[in-house]
Amino acid sequence: MRKLFETLLTIWGNLSRRWLFLLGALTVAALYGAGLYLQYVLRQEPCPLCMVQRVIFIAIGLLFFIAALHNAKQIGAKVYAVLIALFSLSGVAVAARHIWIQHLPKDQVPGCGPGLDYMLKNFPMSEVWQELLHGSGECAEKGWTFFTLGIPEWSLIWYVLLGVFAVMVGWKKR
Repeated sequence: MRKLFETLLTIWGNLSRRWLFLLGALTVAALYGAGLYLQYVLRQEPCPLCMVQRVIFIAIGLLFFIAALHNAKQIGAKVYAVLIALFSLSGVAVAARHIWIQHLPKDQVPGCGPGLDYMLKNFPMSEVWQELLHGSGECAEKGWTFFTLGIPEWSLIWYVLLGVFAVMVGWKKR
């Protein structure tokens, strides 16, 4: 076990920040691909909170990718890491709300609202975001699970991991 840990530390020390930021971007791309697989192959339609979480994952992935392209020095890497961590924290908040809604008693679940297409055509954007972040009855449905955890639980775990990883990369010594 100690040998494995030493090997991982050696690999970590030898990889540049650019490659580590790229690894973060590729991880987010894989997560997004898994979301598309769930939607289009397994027919798990995303609820409003799932869509918000997707947008946050896209923002995190873009920041990782831009950080890899930019190859910023110490201060720039820290700025990217903080931005990614802030988006990760917002993802944690949305995922936590989603988990909370899924664990509400049936009589306390919010009612289903209008569809996203209808809201985008007829509501101002501020109201659309408010409705999306509030969640709806659709968000209370538990769909796909893996190791007994649902999509919002896995999203929460990945937000934490990506945020911590970004901070570790940003404060990595040369």
